[in-house]
Order: sequence, then structure tokens, then C-alpha cells
Amino acid sequence: MATGKARFGAHVSISGGVFKAPQNGVESGCDLVQIFTTNQRQWRVKPLADEDIKRFKQEEIRTGVEAVCVHASYLINLGGFDAFKLQQSHDAFATELHRADQLGIPFLVVHPGSHLGEGEANGMKQISDSLNVVLAQLPDCGTKVLLEATAGQGSNLGYTFEQLAAIKDGVEARERVGFCIDTCHIFAAGYELRNPGGYEKTLAQLDDLLSAGEVGIVHVNDSKFGLGSKRDRHDNIGAGELGLEAFRLLVNDERLRDVPFIIETPGGPEKDQENLAKLRDLVA
Repeated sequence: MATGKARFGAHVSISGGVFKAPQNGVESGCDLVQIFTTNQRQWRVKPLADEDIKRFKQEEIRTGVEAVCVHASYLINLGGFDAFKLQQSHDAFATELHRADQLGIPFLVVHPGSHLGEGEANGMKQISDSLNVVLAQLPDCGTKVLLEATAGQGSNLGYTFEQLAAIKDGVEARERVGFCIDTCHIFAAGYELRNPGGYEKTLAQLDDLLSAGEVGIVHVNDSKFGLGSKRDRHDNIGAGELGLEAFRLLVNDERLRDVPFIIETPGGPEKDQENLAKLRDLVA
């Protein structure tokens, strides 16, 4: 049984340099942070400078705020079938993994991918194959890949625990792949979290199919849309369709007590402080 103290953080900006992230975390009221390491709207990436890596690690020590995960670019689609675009995604994902490893960040979160009309089974196999290709290129990388549960918009895959499990089952180096659970996403995908019975049923399914021990990060977001809406729109904690009870159940769940809780809610640093305070207040 987990016995550690719950740790809370937010996705923070790296504007001005990746080494700015820990201080930005301090200003948002974080114990830890999630970051991008690249421009999310561009394929081309400038390599990390040795000095920036050094300053980043120094800032983590100075502030006491650790970056626990990188979120991969939304441009990446490991489930596509266009040869050029798939290679582009493989290259970008390998770059993301390498950069996270250079910074000493333990997890890289990625949306599994979209089949774009080729069918879910084909898309899931393509994602597994893509992970095999990229992980083989970086055999000594210390950063673990976390497949993020999605809301199921369009042809996006990973919106059921069964799909996430099937993708991981197709990966050869299975120990290098875990999961990121997003409360907004799984609620929008149809998993109930708002009452003790629904929450326990959802967590039992998660534990049975994925193992709660394989969840590296929980994205803690309220949802602007209802159960099963398949719409991925985050809201501030307690302001959306999930409400505070879901989060009270979550932050007091001993199965997840050692897992970092990361918010991706709208509003900037002051709102982050407010959202994180709400979550901390819910801890029994």
C-alpha cells in the first residue's frame, strides 16, 4: 500500500528557456511540474544546449521543484499510415525521448495516436509497431513512455483501458511503457468518477486491465462536457461536470498516493495556485 504524501503540480511554461520551468512551478504553487521541451507547433527542433541542461538541473535543486514528465508534441501521430508523416512522427518522438533523458526527466507522456480511417485494430497495431521502432533506436534511454488515456474524439485511440492494454501488449520492451490517466479524458470517454460506486468500478477496471502500479502520472482536470461526451475540454477543478467529489475520491486513493498529480487547467499561474489549493484541501 502506498504511504507517501500526495504531490501536486501543473504544466508550466518554458518560455525563455527550459531552465525557467522550476521557478515557474514555484510561482504556480507546485511541488513538481510537467513541461514541453519543444515548440508544439513546429516539427524542427533546436538541440538542447549543454548550458541549458546544466541550468535546468541547477534550478531543480535550487527551487526543490522537480520536472517529473514531459508532454510530447501534439503533432506526433504514432498510429498513422502515411509513410512520410509516420517517419516524421517517429523522428519527432525519438527526439522527445532523447531530450527528456538529457534533462533527467523520468516520464514522457504521449497521446497514443489516431488511425485516421484505417480502423481501430490496425491503428493500435501501428502504435505498438511505432513504439518498437523508436524504443529500439534508444536502448539506453532512461525516460519511460506513458501512453495517455484519451477522450475518444474522432479517430483518436487509447480511450478505453482495453485499448491501452492492447497497445502495450504489442510492445517488445514492455517495461519501458506505462500509462498516464487524465480525469477529464476518461470521464469524457465514459468512465464514471463522480460518486464512490462509479469511482471504485472505474479504478477496479483500471487496476485489472492496466495495473494501478503502471500509472506514472495522473492528469487532474475537470471536464467542460459530460460523461461519455468524447469531447476533450478541460475545466478548472470543481467548475466542470466532474465536480469536487471525484477529486476528493482521487486524491485520497491509496492506490495512487505515490503518483504525481498534474493539473492542465486554464487560467495561468494564479489559477494554478487556486486549483492546487483546492486539491490539497481535499486530502484527508
